Amino acid sequence: MDAATWEARYADADRLWSETPNRWVHEVLAGRRPGRAIDLACGEGRNAVWLAEEGWEVTAVDFSETALARAAVAASRRGVTVRWVQADVTTWVPPGPVDLVLVAYLHLPAEERRRVLHAAADALAPGGTLLVVGHDSANLTRGVGGPRDPAVLYTAQDVVDDLADTDLQLVRGVEVLRPVSDEPARDAVDALVELRRGPESASPGGRGAPAGRGGRR
Repeated sequence: MDAATWEARYADADRLWSETPNRWVHEVLAGRRPGRAIDLACGEGRNAVWLAEEGWEVTAVDFSETALARAAVAASRRGVTVRWVQADVTTWVPPGPVDLVLVAYLHLPAEERRRVLHAAADALAPGGTLLVVGHDSANLTRGVGGPRDPAVLYTAQDVVDDLADTDLQLVRGVEVLRPVSDEPARDAVDALVELRRGPESASPGGRGAPAGRGGRR
Protein backbone atom coordinates (compact mmCIF):
# COMPACT_ATOMS: atom_id res chain seq x y z
CA MET A 1 0.00 0.00 0.00
CA ASP A 2 1.15 3.54 -0.67
CA ALA A 3 1.46 6.35 1.87
CA ALA A 4 -2.04 7.72 1.27
CA THR A 5 -3.62 4.31 1.75
CA TRP A 6 -1.76 3.69 4.99
CA GLU A 7 -2.60 7.16 6.24
CA ALA A 8 -6.28 6.51 5.61
CA ARG A 9 -6.07 3.12 7.30
CA TYR A 10 -4.50 4.59 10.42
CA ALA A 11 -6.97 7.47 10.48
CA ASP A 12 -9.94 5.07 10.40
CA ALA A 13 -8.98 3.33 13.66
CA ASP A 14 -8.06 4.36 17.19
CA ARG A 15 -5.09 2.03 16.93
CA LEU A 16 -4.28 -0.66 14.37
CA TRP A 17 -1.74 -2.63 16.38
CA SER A 18 -1.16 -3.42 20.04
CA GLU A 19 1.27 -1.35 22.10
CA THR A 20 3.33 -4.38 23.09
CA PRO A 21 6.40 -5.24 20.99
CA ASN A 22 6.27 -7.93 18.37
CA ARG A 23 7.00 -11.31 19.98
CA TRP A 24 10.05 -12.00 17.78
CA VAL A 25 11.50 -8.54 18.38
CA HIS A 26 11.13 -9.12 22.10
CA GLU A 27 12.52 -12.65 21.91
CA VAL A 28 15.63 -11.65 20.00
CA LEU A 29 16.42 -8.29 21.60
CA ALA A 30 15.26 -8.51 25.23
CA GLY A 31 18.27 -8.12 27.50
CA ARG A 32 20.62 -7.01 24.72
CA ARG A 33 23.09 -4.32 25.62
CA PRO A 34 21.45 -1.13 24.31
CA GLY A 35 22.99 1.32 21.89
CA ARG A 36 21.76 3.34 18.92
CA ALA A 37 18.83 1.84 17.02
CA ILE A 38 16.78 2.57 13.91
CA ASP A 39 13.24 1.22 13.49
CA LEU A 40 12.25 1.36 9.81
CA ALA A 41 8.53 1.56 9.01
CA CYS A 42 7.77 1.85 12.71
CA GLY A 43 4.02 2.38 12.35
CA GLU A 44 2.47 3.30 15.70
CA GLY A 45 5.78 2.76 17.46
CA ARG A 46 5.16 -0.47 19.37
CA ASN A 47 8.72 -1.72 18.89
CA ALA A 48 10.43 1.67 19.00
CA VAL A 49 8.86 2.61 22.34
CA TRP A 50 9.76 -0.76 23.83
CA LEU A 51 13.35 -0.43 22.64
CA ALA A 52 13.53 3.01 24.26
CA GLU A 53 12.24 1.49 27.49
CA GLU A 54 15.06 -1.05 27.21
CA GLY A 55 17.57 1.80 27.11
CA TRP A 56 18.12 2.14 23.37
CA GLU A 57 18.56 5.53 21.69
CA VAL A 58 15.94 5.11 18.97
CA THR A 59 15.24 6.81 15.66
CA ALA A 60 11.93 5.57 14.24
CA VAL A 61 10.80 6.23 10.67
CA ASP A 62 7.42 5.99 8.96
CA PHE A 63 5.57 7.88 6.23
CA SER A 64 2.26 8.11 8.14
CA GLU A 65 1.78 11.34 10.07
CA THR A 66 -1.11 9.80 12.01
CA ALA A 67 0.87 6.72 13.03
CA LEU A 68 3.83 8.82 14.20
CA ALA A 69 1.59 11.15 16.20
CA ARG A 70 0.06 8.12 17.90
CA ALA A 71 3.52 6.70 18.56
CA ALA A 72 4.68 9.97 20.11
CA VAL A 73 1.72 9.94 22.50
CA ALA A 74 2.56 6.37 23.54
CA ALA A 75 6.20 7.29 24.13
CA SER A 76 5.25 10.30 26.23
CA ARG A 77 2.78 8.26 28.27
CA ARG A 78 5.44 5.66 28.98
CA GLY A 79 8.10 8.23 29.82
CA VAL A 80 10.61 7.58 27.03
CA THR A 81 12.09 9.61 24.22
CA VAL A 82 12.21 8.50 20.59
CA ARG A 83 13.27 10.54 17.57
CA TRP A 84 10.32 10.28 15.17
CA VAL A 85 11.02 10.89 11.48
CA GLN A 86 8.31 11.19 8.83
CA ALA A 87 9.88 9.83 5.66
CA ASP A 88 9.61 7.15 3.01
CA VAL A 89 11.98 4.37 4.06
CA THR A 90 12.61 3.44 0.42
CA THR A 91 14.43 6.75 -0.12
CA TRP A 92 15.44 7.81 3.40
CA VAL A 93 19.13 7.28 4.15
CA PRO A 94 19.71 5.90 7.67
CA PRO A 95 22.37 7.76 9.64
CA GLY A 96 25.18 5.55 10.80
CA PRO A 97 26.88 4.01 12.52
CA VAL A 98 24.17 2.37 14.62
CA ASP A 99 24.08 -0.80 16.67
CA LEU A 100 20.69 -2.07 15.51
CA VAL A 101 18.42 -1.68 12.51
CA LEU A 102 14.97 -3.22 12.86
CA VAL A 103 12.82 -3.92 9.80
CA ALA A 104 9.53 -5.39 11.04
CA TYR A 105 6.66 -6.20 8.66
CA LEU A 106 7.81 -3.91 5.89
CA HIS A 107 6.51 -5.48 2.70
CA LEU A 108 7.75 -4.13 -0.60
CA PRO A 109 8.43 -5.41 -4.11
CA ALA A 110 11.74 -7.28 -4.22
CA GLU A 111 13.82 -4.51 -5.79
CA GLU A 112 12.70 -1.93 -3.22
CA ARG A 113 13.17 -4.44 -0.40
CA ARG A 114 16.76 -5.06 -1.46
CA ARG A 115 17.45 -1.33 -1.60
CA VAL A 116 16.09 -0.77 1.91
CA LEU A 117 18.00 -3.75 3.31
CA HIS A 118 21.28 -2.63 1.77
CA ALA A 119 20.83 0.88 3.18
CA ALA A 120 20.14 -0.69 6.57
CA ALA A 121 23.23 -2.86 6.32
CA ASP A 122 25.36 0.13 5.38
CA ALA A 123 24.26 1.94 8.55
CA LEU A 124 25.50 -0.77 10.93
CA ALA A 125 28.51 -0.22 13.13
CA PRO A 126 30.96 -3.09 13.70
CA GLY A 127 29.14 -5.62 15.85
CA GLY A 128 25.77 -4.17 14.85
CA THR A 129 22.62 -6.23 14.23
CA LEU A 130 20.11 -6.16 11.40
CA LEU A 131 16.85 -7.82 12.44
CA VAL A 132 14.24 -8.48 9.75
CA VAL A 133 10.79 -9.86 10.60
CA GLY A 134 7.88 -10.22 8.20
CA HIS A 135 5.08 -12.32 6.81
CA ASP A 136 6.62 -15.35 5.11
CA SER A 137 5.61 -16.26 1.56
CA ALA A 138 4.23 -19.50 3.01
CA ASN A 139 1.69 -17.47 4.95
CA LEU A 140 -0.45 -17.38 1.80
CA THR A 141 -1.10 -21.12 1.99
CA ARG A 142 -0.34 -22.12 5.57
CA GLY A 143 -0.96 -19.03 7.67
CA VAL A 144 -3.38 -16.23 8.40
CA GLY A 145 -3.33 -12.45 8.09
CA GLY A 146 -0.80 -10.27 6.35
CA PRO A 147 -0.61 -9.14 2.72
CA ARG A 148 -2.15 -11.43 0.13
CA ASP A 149 0.09 -10.24 -2.70
CA PRO A 150 2.95 -12.74 -3.21
CA ALA A 151 5.06 -10.02 -4.84
CA VAL A 152 5.61 -8.29 -1.48
CA LEU A 153 6.12 -11.38 0.66
CA TYR A 154 9.47 -13.08 1.22
CA THR A 155 11.21 -15.96 2.93
CA ALA A 156 14.19 -15.90 5.26
CA GLN A 157 16.28 -17.16 2.37
CA ASP A 158 15.17 -14.23 0.21
CA VAL A 159 16.54 -11.81 2.81
CA VAL A 160 19.79 -13.74 3.11
CA ASP A 161 20.15 -13.74 -0.67
CA ASP A 162 19.38 -10.01 -0.80
CA LEU A 163 22.38 -9.35 1.45
CA ALA A 164 24.75 -12.02 0.14
CA ASP A 165 27.06 -9.35 -1.29
CA THR A 166 27.55 -7.62 2.07
CA ASP A 167 29.90 -8.46 4.93
CA LEU A 168 27.05 -9.31 7.31
CA GLN A 169 27.20 -12.70 8.99
CA LEU A 170 24.06 -14.80 9.36
CA VAL A 171 22.99 -15.50 12.95
CA ARG A 172 19.66 -17.09 12.08
CA GLY A 173 17.32 -17.30 9.12
CA VAL A 174 14.17 -19.21 9.99
CA GLU A 175 10.48 -19.68 9.39
CA VAL A 176 8.52 -19.27 12.62
CA LEU A 177 4.88 -19.72 13.60
CA ARG A 178 3.14 -16.90 15.47
CA PRO A 179 -0.14 -17.80 17.22
CA VAL A 180 -2.81 -15.23 16.42
CA SER A 181 -5.98 -16.91 17.68
CA ASP A 182 -6.94 -19.54 20.25
CA GLU A 183 -10.46 -20.31 19.00
CA PRO A 184 -9.86 -21.87 16.59
CA ALA A 185 -6.10 -22.20 16.96
CA ARG A 186 -4.46 -20.35 14.07
CA ASP A 187 -0.87 -19.39 13.33
CA ALA A 188 0.71 -16.81 11.09
CA VAL A 189 3.88 -17.87 9.27
CA ASP A 190 6.69 -15.35 9.69
CA ALA A 191 10.21 -15.03 8.35
CA LEU A 192 12.83 -14.13 10.97
CA VAL A 193 16.35 -13.14 9.95
CA GLU A 194 19.12 -11.87 12.21
CA LEU A 195 22.42 -10.77 10.71
CA ARG A 196 25.42 -9.16 12.33
CA ARG A 197 28.37 -7.11 11.15
CA GLY A 198 31.61 -8.56 12.45
CA PRO A 199 33.43 -6.60 15.15
CA GLU A 200 36.50 -6.21 12.94
CA SER A 201 34.71 -4.86 9.86
CA ALA A 202 36.65 -2.00 8.35
CA SER A 203 33.64 0.29 8.05
CA PRO A 204 29.86 0.25 7.64
CA GLY A 205 29.01 -0.29 4.00
CA GLY A 206 32.11 -2.36 3.31
CA ARG A 207 31.81 -5.43 1.14
CA GLY A 208 33.37 -8.63 2.30
CA ALA A 209 32.44 -12.23 2.98
CA PRO A 210 28.84 -13.03 2.03
CA ALA A 211 26.13 -13.63 4.59
CA GLY A 212 25.88 -17.23 3.43
CA ARG A 213 22.81 -19.30 2.82
CA GLY A 214 20.11 -19.49 5.44
CA GLY A 215 17.09 -21.65 4.76
CA ARG A 216 14.34 -22.87 7.03
CA ARG A 217 14.88 -24.96 10.11
